[in-house]
Formats: sequence, structure tokens, C-alpha cells
Amino acid sequence: MQQQFVLRNLKRVTGEAIDITINNKVIVDITPAGNGRGDASFDFSDVYVSSGWIDLHVHAFPDFDPYGDEIDEIGIKQGVTTIVDAGSCGADRIGDLVSSGEQALTQLFAFLNISHIGLSRVDELSQLEWINEEKVIDAVAKYKSSLVGLKARISQSVVGASGIEPLRIARKLSDETELPLMVHIGSGPPDIREIVPLLSNRDVITHYLNGKKNNLFDQEGNPLQVLLEAISRGVHLDVGHGTASFSFRVAEAAIQHGIALNTISSDIYRGNRMNGPVYSLAHVLSKFLYLGYSLEQVISAVTSNAAEWLRKPELGRIQIGDVANLTLFDIRKEPVTFIDSEGDERSANTIIQPRGVVVNGKLIECQIRS
Repeated sequence: MQQQFVLRNLKRVTGEAIDITINNKVIVDITPAGNGRGDASFDFSDVYVSSGWIDLHVHAFPDFDPYGDEIDEIGIKQGVTTIVDAGSCGADRIGDLVSSGEQALTQLFAFLNISHIGLSRVDELSQLEWINEEKVIDAVAKYKSSLVGLKARISQSVVGASGIEPLRIARKLSDETELPLMVHIGSGPPDIREIVPLLSNRDVITHYLNGKKNNLFDQEGNPLQVLLEAISRGVHLDVGHGTASFSFRVAEAAIQHGIALNTISSDIYRGNRMNGPVYSLAHVLSKFLYLGYSLEQVISAVTSNAAEWLRKPELGRIQIGDVANLTLFDIRKEPVTFIDSEGDERSANTIIQPRGVVVNGKLIECQIRS
């Protein structure tokens, strides 16, 4: 590919038709469709463009089973230019994850698991001695440019008899390191009413639309008071679909009560990528179109909203002078059956299909099922 090239006849989610000219990795011009000039051009008539998709919750450390996968398999090959590993690694292996990210085409950031063993086992917070505060602080200092927060999985299968104590320790470490928390919620105990009050501005509740008994909505579908109070404090809500953490029923309750859509993430790893119900970030996004969100709301949830939380606004915009970081995608009309984490099936006729990404000055075709 020559140094300067034009992507022609793209559409923003607003419907505006544009050409984007890229030279030496940088966006040098954005013009009305048909006006871009370059040494080479690629026609994308009727294809949408956004800033590169950001998946705020993935598991991208293939050494760990079952929660692991290859970075580019869940990144650029699926139309995702930035992934955030959600606590696969603690202090013991975070260096290996960061090193693998440096070899990938997909940009990688990470939450550091407060347990130094990370997801080498799935009850990583069941023994308090696995939370070594000194190791956490040292890892944060060493890998500061790659780390965006700390991760604590606070559900019964993870914490066991440790109860709420790992979250109290996580809160202390968050305050000391000045990194926000991402907290996984699921089956209790601990009770959700005990967990959420410990979260502060910029902390993240992931799996907020899960349908387990210990969720953020009551049996009538009303949001719990602790959720409303958390939102007022600036706590961030992240989907984190995953194998067991997304319910159509709960998502519809959230819409009914005006709970804002902050970020949509996949919680993808090898198993739920290949066998569902996740498959890809695009597949998850398509479910939110089915739920009635606009295309602009859905794409904002993986672009500008995610970039704002990361405090990296350049990742959530298309702007002259920025390094080109783009996702190209289609909206296709075809029958599709969506399945949530509870086995609830919904029939729809619209899917989002990634076509390609632009990263590091290269146009790369996606390899994905939607």
C-alpha cells in the first residue's frame, strides 16, 4: 500500500458521506464524498465508518483456561482496534500480557487483577493471602502506561469465604494507586447492596445487565436504590456480556427506567467467541440495536464513551492530525436469532458486520462471523 491513500464514500453514523485521506498513519484530510485525493483509493460505498471500536472487557491472555484468547483474534480481526483486558493477570503475569500486547496489531490496555495469581484459577480471591498489596503497587508502578485500573471479581464462586473483604482491600489499593476499580458482579453472597456502596466516581460495574438473583434490579424490574445512588456518584456501567452475564429481560428493564448506556463490552474469550453466546463485539452490538437503541448510541458505547472513560479522547474521534484509528462496518438486513446468557432467544433482522480496520497506517480486512 502506498504511503497516502483515500477511503472513499464512507458514511458516518449520522449519515454524512465522506472521504478520509491518510498519509504516513495520520488523517490528513476529511472531505465530502468524492473529493479526497491520494496515491491510491479504496471505495467503500454505503459502508459506515467510526473511530476504532474499543472493547472495555475482554480476556486476552491465552495461557489461562478457560478465560483466555489471542489478542488479534478478538481485536482487529473482529473490527476492534483497542481492547482492555479485564483482569486476566495479576502481578505474577501482567508483564507477560503487556509484552504480548506490544507484538499485536490491536492496541492493548489492562486492568490489573488484585490477586497476584490472576485467572490462573477461577477462585482467585478465595484466599486473602493471594492479594499481595505490595505486589499490586509495584506492578502498577512498573506497567503504569498499560494499566487503566484494578479488577476485583466479587461473586460467590470467586471470593468464597472471603466475602466482601477483597473488595475492601481493592478499595484501599485503588485509593493508594489512584486507579479506578472494575468490579465484576454476579451471584451472592456478597449481596449486591453490600458491594455497590463501596464504589466511587469512575469505578466500573461490569455485568450490570446480568440476570442472576443478585442483580441490580428487583423482581418487578425496578432499579435498586444502590444502583441509582451509584449512577449519581459517577459510577460507570459496563455491559460485559460474557457467557453468563447478559439478560434481555434485565436490559429491557434498564431501558424502561432510563438507565443510561455507558459502554458495551463483550467479556469475550476463546470459548464464548467460538461457541457463543458472544461470538464477537459486533454480535453484542447488534443485540442493542434489536433492543431499540439507535446506531449512534450503540457505536458511541464502543467509541467516544469508552475513550472518555479511558481519558484517551483521541481514540473516540475521527479528526485531522490524529493517527488513523478506524473501524469500517456494514448494517445488514437478514434474519438472525440472538441468545442471551439465560438462553432467552429473540428473532431480529439487522446485524452489524465489520468490514475492516485502519491501524498503524494499514487497512486490514476483518475475519469474523457476526
